[in-house]
Amino acid sequence: MDRIAEITSFTVPPRWIFVRVRTAEGLTGWGEAIIPKRRNAVIGAIRDLTQVVLGMDPARIEDIASSLRKGSFFRNGPILGTAIAAVEIALWDIKGQRAGLPVFEFLGGRVRDNIRSYTWIGGDSPANVVSHAKERVEQGFDAVKMNATPAVAHLEWREATENLVQRMGSLRDAFGGSIDIALDFHGRVPRSVLKQMVKEIEPFDPLWIEEPFLPEHVGADELMARICPHIPIATGERLLHRWDFQRLLERGGVDVIQPDISITGLFEMEKIARLAEIYDVGVAPHCPNGPISLAASLQVDFCCANTVIQEQSLGLHYNQGYAGLPPADILDYIGDPDVLTTRNGRFDCPSAPGLGLILKGDTIEAAHTDWSLPDPDWRHRDGVYAEW
Repeated sequence: MDRIAEITSFTVPPRWIFVRVRTAEGLTGWGEAIIPKRRNAVIGAIRDLTQVVLGMDPARIEDIASSLRKGSFFRNGPILGTAIAAVEIALWDIKGQRAGLPVFEFLGGRVRDNIRSYTWIGGDSPANVVSHAKERVEQGFDAVKMNATPAVAHLEWREATENLVQRMGSLRDAFGGSIDIALDFHGRVPRSVLKQMVKEIEPFDPLWIEEPFLPEHVGADELMARICPHIPIATGERLLHRWDFQRLLERGGVDVIQPDISITGLFEMEKIARLAEIYDVGVAPHCPNGPISLAASLQVDFCCANTVIQEQSLGLHYNQGYAGLPPADILDYIGDPDVLTTRNGRFDCPSAPGLGLILKGDTIEAAHTDWSLPDPDWRHRDGVYAEW
């Protein structure tokens, strides 16, 4: 019986945390953690978890993940969640390689031939959206996402709303209905402003309104469903597991959920998608992350019928050189770029074993850098710290 022999973390540009798991028999699997602004905490959590799993059978993925989630009296939280997810994803990669099968074959098999994808325009403080969208259309995409607004304070709705209406109008003038436009509110817009914004942007037919409320705002999803009955509402990237999503789904205010596989883990995301199917809710996995997170997300996309579209970070503003780090993009660390290359804005079904990636191990080791990323320090005009 094989055993987990080594777990190593690599922090590489532009802001990604890759995790390599090796077994005593020489198999290698890769996972990816996120939360780069808390890099040291994430790496520390992975080191702690390594002491638990060394010597364990890598095939017992659910048992290992359960022990890591339940083994401490104080549990949950995004730091521990992403550390566990990175290890668990790597174990699925190993399982698939051992069997010579893609991961989705262990989870019911393929239900589709390809899946639609979207990518970002506009940056944190959205600008130049038409020219950026033209680049995306030339790359084959017919769906894009942009932030709705920079930081905005309570009751200061007029300027932010006018700017959003202008941007949405310019995109519709340029492209008509030929592209879908998702709007990410990033939890940064107060409800007093949301009420005005939603009323003004409805004529532009957004694909969805994303994270219009923070997870901790009790009942905000039900409020949004009342004031925004005609635009789909999407959220869920900060939630950890089935129980978080069950509470959200039972309230009935959300149309699309967005679990992040580098927070939930791969098998847990598949379970979340199955749960959402009961409520007739679509799944659009959150993934402005690196190539390993994307490859893992695709494994769930291809075995769950209610996954509707896949986010990816191609050309994302953070990838262009963030906080002094060199630029990098999702194809730079993999030896088989076709696996994560879209055709007409869609990903084909992966066929290679495990996650389907060949990682450039030497390139990753050479790129490993002891970086740290600053907090954004967004503030309102009166100096109050703003939601980022």
